[in-house]
Amino acid sequence: MRLQLDEQQEFRPTLPVVIGNADFRRFRDRLDRVDELLRLSGVEEGFVENGLAQWLREGKDAAKKRGVPFRQPSITKIARRQRQLRQALRCTLAREFTQTQYRLFARELAATPLLQRFCLIDRLDCVKVPARSTLERFDKMAPEVHLRTLVDILNRKAIEEAETLDLAQAMTLDAYFSDTTCVEANIHFPADWVLLRDAVRTLIKAVLLIRKHGLKHRMPKPEGFISQINTMCIQMSQSRRRQDAVKSRKAILRKMKRLANTVKAHACRYKQVLQTRWKETDLCEGHIKRIVERIDGVVEQLPKAIWQAHERIIGERQIKNADKLLSLYEKDVHVIVRNKPNAEVEFGNKLMLAELSSGLIVDWKLQRDIDSGDAAMLSPSLERIKTVFGDFPSVVGTDRGFACKANHQYLEQNKIVDAICPKDPRELQQKMTDSLFRRTQKRRAQTEGRIGILKNVFLEQPMRSKGFSNRETALAWAILAHNLWLLAGKEKKQHSVLKKAA
Repeated sequence: MRLQLDEQQEFRPTLPVVIGNADFRRFRDRLDRVDELLRLSGVEEGFVENGLAQWLREGKDAAKKRGVPFRQPSITKIARRQRQLRQALRCTLAREFTQTQYRLFARELAATPLLQRFCLIDRLDCVKVPARSTLERFDKMAPEVHLRTLVDILNRKAIEEAETLDLAQAMTLDAYFSDTTCVEANIHFPADWVLLRDAVRTLIKAVLLIRKHGLKHRMPKPEGFISQINTMCIQMSQSRRRQDAVKSRKAILRKMKRLANTVKAHACRYKQVLQTRWKETDLCEGHIKRIVERIDGVVEQLPKAIWQAHERIIGERQIKNADKLLSLYEKDVHVIVRNKPNAEVEFGNKLMLAELSSGLIVDWKLQRDIDSGDAAMLSPSLERIKTVFGDFPSVVGTDRGFACKANHQYLEQNKIVDAICPKDPRELQQKMTDSLFRRTQKRRAQTEGRIGILKNVFLEQPMRSKGFSNRETALAWAILAHNLWLLAGKEKKQHSVLKKAA
């Protein structure tokens, strides 16, 4: 069902005239141009349609679960949902442009008429600013697959229908440049004994929450366990300065292991009490389920955390990266060896990014599983590009990490110019005699800068989103904001016409 976008009918105040601030004027012009692109490209319309369809599906599923017939929402409710979806899209993009946290952005939005106008919350009578929690819900309102579709719609318009976007020059699918990086997860440095501290803290907080709602079981004062584990962590961090550092660390770890197992036993007993006597509390079923999942998630991983700390500190044995437990809360985080001067290894997920010569990001892939190598990611990326644009790029330029026999054969079969940097220095020296290969490799260096712009300007470092699916969604929002901001800086069609007339 295709619905018309609900346009705001209220009178909107005019923006104050600001004189003498070139940075503000450039930012205002960019926002105005992004507003045009959202309307002309169909991105805003697509976001609203996908959001409405998802909203109706959720309503039908909820009605089916309750065993009642589904009632179609009224026109008023649909119009209200449309306005909310439009605000969600624009507020999230504005937060990406300003790179501020939820609470700070809510405050900035309340004080800035320019952002209020872009986010469609400016009114003559009053301005209702979304709260911090509402902004966070806006971020998670659309799944990654819907945001990827919007990026594809915008990119196709920029390449195939530049006149629709009022661009002076169309983007071209001429050259494809790809590189990989690590998107760091929001975890502390994974020292083995720190995992025991995390386990104790999480379990004790769950116990305190159960006790707060009236269910108690015999145990020492829960806060004392947190004090003990903190003391042991301080002793462990300072033990390296002692002469008997190795012996001291082993002794402290044994105490931490005993404490962790004691806390585990208390948490399991409290979980049992909660499951049997939950009717005596004011907790709803969802809260009880969440508390039980929190306890079970830590209890299941605690034996592995204890084994890992024992092997590395007491046994002094190495553990393979694939077998390491890096976080009790982020299961899809891996050790990524980068061999860089400032980061020998990083902890997160590998990201493959592909851009055109114009800087437009056309494809990306955030790896959930353990690193499978850069070379395996090239052909699936090119297939996705062909699905979106109907054709392959003319030239492919990457670093030597993508070089392999299978990729060279794939490019040859699809009649794509192979400008992948070879691993053999003699072959590289021979290929550098080709002017196209030389230009492509020179341009490829800019992809490192593109990755830096995406990570440092549009992404939080490290990403604060919890869970792999939320990190995927945050990445898609960042790429959509990046491409809109990039296209907003391109010359408009009427500008080139005025120049020719002059």
